[in-house]
Amino acid sequence: MDRLSAMETFVSVVDTGSFSAAARVLNIGQPAVSKSVAQLEEYLGVQLLLRSTRTLTPTEAGQSYYEGAVRAINEANEADFAARGINTGLVGQLKICAAVTFARLHIVPHLQRFLDMHSGLTINVVLDDRNIDLFENGIDVALRMGTLADSAMTARKIAVGRRLVLGTPTYFEKHREPTYPAELPAHQAIVYDRAGGGETWSFRNGEAEVTVAVSGRVRVSAAEGVKAAVLADMGLAIASEWMFAPELADGTVREVLADWSLEPLDLWAVYPSGRKASAKARAFVDFVESIMAPPQEGGV
Repeated sequence: MDRLSAMETFVSVVDTGSFSAAARVLNIGQPAVSKSVAQLEEYLGVQLLLRSTRTLTPTEAGQSYYEGAVRAINEANEADFAARGINTGLVGQLKICAAVTFARLHIVPHLQRFLDMHSGLTINVVLDDRNIDLFENGIDVALRMGTLADSAMTARKIAVGRRLVLGTPTYFEKHREPTYPAELPAHQAIVYDRAGGGETWSFRNGEAEVTVAVSGRVRVSAAEGVKAAVLADMGLAIASEWMFAPELADGTVREVLADWSLEPLDLWAVYPSGRKASAKARAFVDFVESIMAPPQEGGV
């Protein structure tokens, strides 16, 4: 039995959820997949999978072995790349995931430069504001913002951004700019359900902390909707400086309550749990970190 090949077959079965799907991915027959897993179980002396007519589920031992096998496969692949002298010129496909607006503004416009650095690499960009399952969708690394819901995930903080209250000059022509958080309930708020504070906005100014309840006639479930509603002069919103970077620069939108700070927004690189980040994923995260780094004072 080729142990590494058996590991790869077992990992593919777990990732795809069936022997037949793994056979298609590996381009071999289903009987060969079943035989490989059976030989691996016999070699280890433990049952790795619970089999039913419809599903395959890893046992406790199987889940533990899966995580170790994934690490071993990744390390073997990277050793191959290093031995061939191509670790600096990454090859293959890198599949990343990021929120729609953030990726459109800050990632996609820079991808060509990253691809020019690694001519053997292709990138599959999944745009989704949801925290999708990384294993199920074959994601190598995801860019996520805010507090991570699962503390067990393998993650690295790569940037911190300010969150602002902002609106358009046209909106402020009709509604006086707020100078204190207590004035916000008199304004129309664009309520972002997912990450924009909902209907409760909390501020800090030195030692002072203030929380206000806001309301509005528009509630949205995606960042693109927040941006569109603000630019349509429909109200105020909490948003990261990243989301409105071009509009803040040219004056299309304006920050208010600048003396009051909101909880900052962390940008994380998140990897599938149990897997060592590939060289491709690490290189991409380093690249994104360089993009998001604040400009140095006195720099050009």
